[in-house]
Amino acid sequence: MLEVSHLTTVFDLPGGPAAAVDDVSFTVQDGETLGLVGESGSGKSVTALSIMRLVEPPGRIAGGRIVFNGRDLLALPESAMQAVRGAGISLVFQEPMSALDPVLTIGDQIVETLLVHGQATRAEARDRGIELLQAVRIPEAAARFRDYPHQLSGGMRQRVLIAAALACRPALLIADEPTTALDVTIQAEILDLLREMKAELHLSMLLITHDLGVVAGTADRVAVMYAGRIVEIGQVGDVFHDPQHPYTRGLLASMPGSRPGERLRAIEGAVPVLGAFPRGCAFHPRCPDRFEPCDHDVPDAHEIGGAHVARCHLHRKATAGQLS
Repeated sequence: MLEVSHLTTVFDLPGGPAAAVDDVSFTVQDGETLGLVGESGSGKSVTALSIMRLVEPPGRIAGGRIVFNGRDLLALPESAMQAVRGAGISLVFQEPMSALDPVLTIGDQIVETLLVHGQATRAEARDRGIELLQAVRIPEAAARFRDYPHQLSGGMRQRVLIAAALACRPALLIADEPTTALDVTIQAEILDLLREMKAELHLSMLLITHDLGVVAGTADRVAVMYAGRIVEIGQVGDVFHDPQHPYTRGLLASMPGSRPGERLRAIEGAVPVLGAFPRGCAFHPRCPDRFEPCDHDVPDAHEIGGAHVARCHLHRKATAGQLS
């Protein structure tokens, strides 16, 4: 359904263009959920905005292809892209209070989505909007239809965003950190809701998160992103049970409960800031397994088995050892 090939998105900084998304490639199959994980600053949200062509200056898409249902989105005129947004691909933003218009009722915002895409008349749109609010489990939906965003809790606002995103029955839903800033109970409810909607509407989903537990319970495949590059991708079970990149191993080791009875093991250092990514493998300053080529050569993708791929010089080293 979605094929992203060699996508590069840069920001024009005073020192020159800096790649926030660097040569990223992945696919989302029909009916599949792909989890995109990594620390804050890894480029996950910029990837989502690039797919929707919503990157604003000084950012720009510098190269690659984004093919959705056979059409290259980067080659479409803006008018055609507007028809794709919301109707073909929908995006659930991570902060609903910023994404929702504070001066419009939640009902008006859902109705507007339906009207813009010609999915209903104004009279039909109200009934459809109430149905959508009921579908995302908002109690007393007809009364809430007239509420403003500030009158709702954070969990309810997130449900409204999901309702608006699903209003036109898109084929692909991009959920960008949909449970951020919600308490644990509400997080579980939102994730259950997304799984239900996905099954009921036969959606494909790109789930962006920093929470590996969310990926484990929701996604079919996972792509691990660091400093603008995907460093490992594969089936969730394969990646979680046999991680092949030091960064993935570090993320898994830092999860509470991963090693009962032991202290949490944090990854030393922090994600580098945009414009100051290291040469070679961007993870090498924090990597416990780094060796000679890591600080100057970008690692190639190495197939581990099946669709499990990792970008790490350790696999080049292992291959060289086997050949010798």
